[in-house]
Amino acid sequence: MPAMPNFVWPLRVYWEDTDAGGVVFYANYLKFFERARTEWLRSLGIGQQDLADTSNVVFVVRSTAVEYNAPARLDDQLEIRTVIERVGPASVQFAQEAWRDDLQLASGKIRVGCVDKSTFRPAPIPAPVLATIRNAR
Repeated sequence: MPAMPNFVWPLRVYWEDTDAGGVVFYANYLKFFERARTEWLRSLGIGQQDLADTSNVVFVVRSTAVEYNAPARLDDQLEIRTVIERVGPASVQFAQEAWRDDLQLASGKIRVGCVDKSTFRPAPIPAPVLATIRNAR
């Protein structure tokens, strides 16, 4: 991942994020990554509900791959780092990482696609949104 990520989102670990062993449940990293992508879009002035209402499209996760390196625990302050790897006419590929201080806890590759909200068939990312995303790289 480049030294300067496109977007960094702070996150605190709560009880609801942990499993019986007191560490963040592995699937919750996908939630953390999702929240960071949502906040990244919001920081660009793109609200997902507004996009669905005005353009009749939504972003859906197409594929994920996550590697886990070290556990996060209750009350940890994390950073979720997000970098755009590739932008296509109907999809965006992200690299995302969860960090605690200088320790990388998890890393993932997430591909999201744009779909028609009624049919869930692939749809092009609306031109103004696509331009904004491309300019954010």
